[in-house]
Amino acid sequence: MRTKTNEPGTRSTAEEQRRRILGHAVRVFARGGYRATPVADVAAAAEVSTAYVFRLFDGKLGLFVDAVDSCYDQVAASMIAGAGRTSSTDPDDKLIAMRDAYVELIADHDLIALQVHATSACDVPEIRDAVRRGLAKTTDAVAHSSGAGADAVQRFMAYGQLCHLIVQADLFDIDSTWAQTLSHGIRHL
Repeated sequence: MRTKTNEPGTRSTAEEQRRRILGHAVRVFARGGYRATPVADVAAAAEVSTAYVFRLFDGKLGLFVDAVDSCYDQVAASMIAGAGRTSSTDPDDKLIAMRDAYVELIADHDLIALQVHATSACDVPEIRDAVRRGLAKTTDAVAHSSGAGADAVQRFMAYGQLCHLIVQADLFDIDSTWAQTLSHGIRHL
């Protein structure tokens, strides 16, 4: 089987292919979740054979877990980069910069949707472990990069979960007191 190339005459490496396929896996699993998405859909989106995906990943579960890990890696990296955008040493300023970076990151909703699907599949031990790893990585990134205390980090993470709910349920356009109460002060691209 011929692999996609980066430049004419240059074959991409298996690791490059893994990263490229994971990008497609995040998007495809974000739409259908773990249980409803066949590996063939990810392969088709990545324009490779299903057999090739199975060669690079440990089955459907391994592919999904790697996609979840990739998702949380992006979130943690976004938190760290966000904190670096401000010269302030005040933890509150760092948290605001992190919030803004996360809003930019999730503008296309795929990362939120994948996190929601992963959380809903936490009855599968490997997926639950991936969610726990992701939450640990994100929480550590927020705590270390902001210098905020445990209470502030907890509020920040809880606020992020509320943001997920608001974005997934599309509450911004609902002209009702309850929706306005939940989405008050929250912005999203």
